[in-house]
Order: sequence, then C-alpha cells, then structure tokens
Amino acid sequence: MTDDVASPAGRAASPAADRVLLARVVDEALSVTECSALVASRASGAVVTFEGVVRDHDEGRGVTALHYEAHPNATDVIREVALSIAAAHPEVRVAAEHRYGDLEIGDVALACAVSSAHRAEAFAACAALVDEVKARVPIWKRQEFADGSDEWTASLG
Repeated sequence: MTDDVASPAGRAASPAADRVLLARVVDEALSVTECSALVASRASGAVVTFEGVVRDHDEGRGVTALHYEAHPNATDVIREVALSIAAAHPEVRVAAEHRYGDLEIGDVALACAVSSAHRAEAFAACAALVDEVKARVPIWKRQEFADGSDEWTASLG
C-alpha cells in the first residue's frame, strides 16, 4: 500500500499528474493486481479494477488468437486519457496499461485500477477510463478465427 494522496475533506486534491501512478502501452504480460497495489492508499475506501481478457469468440465466430499493433504515441495517449480521468475525478488515483503484440485466449489485454475514498467515484472513474482508453488510444487488433480467416479492427471508437 502506498502513502495517502487523496485529500481529507476540506483540502484540495493533489494535481492530476500526481494521481496517475501508471499509464503505458507495453509488449509484456499485464497484472491488474499490480495496478491495484499502485493506486491503493490508506485513504482508499474503494479500489475498482478492470481486466480486459482475450476471449475465445467474437460475434458468433471462434477466436484462436489476437495481435495488437500500437501507434508509437500510444503510451502518450493512454497517459493523456489517465490524466483527463484524474482531472475529472479529483479524488481518484489511476493506473492503466494496455498490451500489444501476440496474445492468446485468456491473456490480459487491458489492466486498469482506480482508487477513491468512496466506491461510487471509483466505479465511475474506472468505467470512464476503460471507455476512453478504447475510444482514444491508437491500437489496432487483428483477430484470428477458428475458420482460418482473420480481421483487423481499430480500438478507436
């Protein structure tokens, strides 16, 4: 658990940049547990996590594997997204990472954690974080299907 960052009642929250503990796009295994540990603090009454996992189907088709390609500025964009969430929710701490490269069924593609003194704020901020990452971070996905075909899709909304 980390030191307190969330402000007690009556004091200003720390700047958004101080409350974004992790924001990156990497080609290694992700851990929602690590994200959760980063955002936890003595002031946290809630830690909400999201783990986007590669599933074995999409729209009725069997999926066998995924490949993610990330634009060179993807880490900058995911950081901008995390900063915007922290700014919009001044009592939260944020960690988010997205994976690129070859992934198999069951691998984690997106790991996020948000902490806050209260659960409603943590849930709202985490939901917004996931939606904004999917809408704004320049990552493209190639799905390989059981029938031997494949398909590219942008994660951009």
